[in-house]
Amino acid sequence: MTDLKLKVTMDLSVVLVVGFCFVLLGNGVQSDRDDEKLQSLPQDQPYRTGYHFQPPKNWMNVWGNITWAHSISYDLVNWIHLDIALSPDDPFDINGCWSGSTMFLSGGKPVILYTGGVTMNRQVQNLAEPKNLSDPMLRVWVKSSHNPIITHVDGMDSENFRDPTTAWQGPDGLWRVLVGSEMNSHGRALLYRSRDFVTWTQSKEPIHSSTRTGMWECPDFYPVSIDGKSGVDTSSLDKFTKHVLKASFDSSDHYVLGNYTDVPDNFSVDTDFLDNGSDLRYDYGNFYASKTFFDSAKKRRILWAWIQESDSTTDDVKKDWSGLQSFPRSILLSKTGKQLIQWPVEEVEKQRTVNVSFKNKELKGGSVLEISGITASQV
Repeated sequence: MTDLKLKVTMDLSVVLVVGFCFVLLGNGVQSDRDDEKLQSLPQDQPYRTGYHFQPPKNWMNVWGNITWAHSISYDLVNWIHLDIALSPDDPFDINGCWSGSTMFLSGGKPVILYTGGVTMNRQVQNLAEPKNLSDPMLRVWVKSSHNPIITHVDGMDSENFRDPTTAWQGPDGLWRVLVGSEMNSHGRALLYRSRDFVTWTQSKEPIHSSTRTGMWECPDFYPVSIDGKSGVDTSSLDKFTKHVLKASFDSSDHYVLGNYTDVPDNFSVDTDFLDNGSDLRYDYGNFYASKTFFDSAKKRRILWAWIQESDSTTDDVKKDWSGLQSFPRSILLSKTGKQLIQWPVEEVEKQRTVNVSFKNKELKGGSVLEISGITASQV
């Protein structure tokens, strides 16, 4: 269950903590773990992507030693690899540090909410904090002594209880967070509230549920501006916003639009998941377990997701890596207000180099026209 975990805006830099299985590193240009100097792609990996975020080895989003890796970037394209942020070495996460989210509390303090695998069939939600707030890279994270801070209640499917969203704070001062779950094989997003971010109370009703879907993985819940010109903070309750609820199921990321009110917490959807032929998705290709975050420096909401490659397991083992992240995309509400629109972040355009073009070429059926000056992998 991959997710984007943390955004910290500082002067000219954006720091991102990303949690995936095993060790992750940058892509287009990678870093050496010891001195953190950027270096080019390895020459013996011709099929690695040039500009997508992906690990140098091992697998993203699979079973095993599930950890939160930690990488930082100044432009969302070039990445520097740091030490592991969270490892499954405590009773409340001994079977894996699964997905979650990172957010800022009052005063700008970042925290991580993540799912811990206690046993093979029981999941809980945990809290972690940076050890040294003066470290701009937030290199070391410490798990809370209060863990687990959210556990399942009787009658709940404890095996499918994971992926806490980015929390948002209402005018009443209470923090709210959603956790993906299911009841009787149907998906739902459970709502929890807290004043101190440690003691959480479950709402009597989920923020939303559906009888048409299975388990909701990696839920996401955030506002979008009706004017469609810029992103808005996750805690925004402006009357000129709509809310998006995204759920990952059936190997795709589906979403619905609606109106959210905080008193009482209520989310009224325009058209529900899969109702009346509706099938709104972020992407109809290979795009799953996505996460958005608000970039306050550029007033935009950024979306990206895990992409599972179609290579065989044999090929994956041979090349010693598998999986990557999509290009980061800015996401807005369309002018009609009925769907979301996306575009790769502007930083991607800076990676373009030589412009290769041709004109006045006749294309005949069955013919082959070679374009010189560029390789297929670059296109």
